[in-house]
Amino acid sequence: MARVILLNKPWGVLSQFTDAEHRVTLADYVDVPGIYPAGRLDRDSEGLLVLTNDGALQHRIAHPRAKMSKTYWAQVEGDPDESDLDGLRDGKLVLKDGPCQAAKATLIEAPASLWPRNPPVRVRKTVPDRWVSLTILEGRNRQVRRMLAAVGFPVLRLIRYRVGSWTLDGIASGHWLEVSS
Repeated sequence: MARVILLNKPWGVLSQFTDAEHRVTLADYVDVPGIYPAGRLDRDSEGLLVLTNDGALQHRIAHPRAKMSKTYWAQVEGDPDESDLDGLRDGKLVLKDGPCQAAKATLIEAPASLWPRNPPVRVRKTVPDRWVSLTILEGRNRQVRRMLAAVGFPVLRLIRYRVGSWTLDGIASGHWLEVSS
């Protein structure tokens, strides 16, 4: 029977179960045998990580050709306006590894359900910051960070909020929930 676990991965946790350098991994949070992450989140990113024992589901979530949408909340340095996000929306943005598909990008308020990050995000009193919601279909290495930097707004904090129809709603940082596939 397919198992699907939704983990709200904290900052600083590797998206794997073992590490030769003894860093914090998924094993420190999820003690369920036979499951594996469907995709990855960088160590310095937080949020929704789907784990499953179903190889076909894992492939559908992680493979770029499957085009499963993922929504990220990004706290960016600077104060973008809607027109600043047009470069993310028009499908003309080109990164070193090729062109990006058009993304859905909107300015948002800081999410009400946001947990404190440990360590806290650096704050500079003279540089404003703003939150952006970005939905993509690809999921290349560090893509959201690279896209936002390319339009002039480096990421200070990155949280994956949604994968397909699954969201972080109701899952505290460092906790997980088993759902039906």
